[in-house]
Amino acid sequence: MALWRREHTGRPAPTGLIHHSDAGSQYTSIRYTDTLALEGLQPSIGSVGDAYDNAAAETVMGQFKNEAVAKDSPFSTGALKTETDVMEIVFEWVHWYNNERLHSALDHQTPEEHEQTYYDLQTGPSADDAANKQAA
Repeated sequence: MALWRREHTGRPAPTGLIHHSDAGSQYTSIRYTDTLALEGLQPSIGSVGDAYDNAAAETVMGQFKNEAVAKDSPFSTGALKTETDVMEIVFEWVHWYNNERLHSALDHQTPEEHEQTYYDLQTGPSADDAANKQAA
């Protein structure tokens, strides 16, 4: 999904981008590594038996548990009974996390704002941004 989103927002992933995962069988299959190669991604697999390389992912999962599925979560409207319930809460939280939640490590910007600033500095504002500024 992330690759699709980047491709459809005019910011394709650069060739050689590293895709890191744990050593789970789904990530070591031939089909999966072939797909990474087709997308121009470099596979990187963590070592078995330690979680040091998973610290960032574990942090995000902890935030998700505290912010999205805790009993007092603003995203939760009741028990998660169906797959659709789970999908809705995940998509709502990920959208909020990327587009509304301010991150201190990003100078109190959202990840989307931070990434847009990065690309503006690299290539100048996108045509969509220029059109939005003219319309405003």
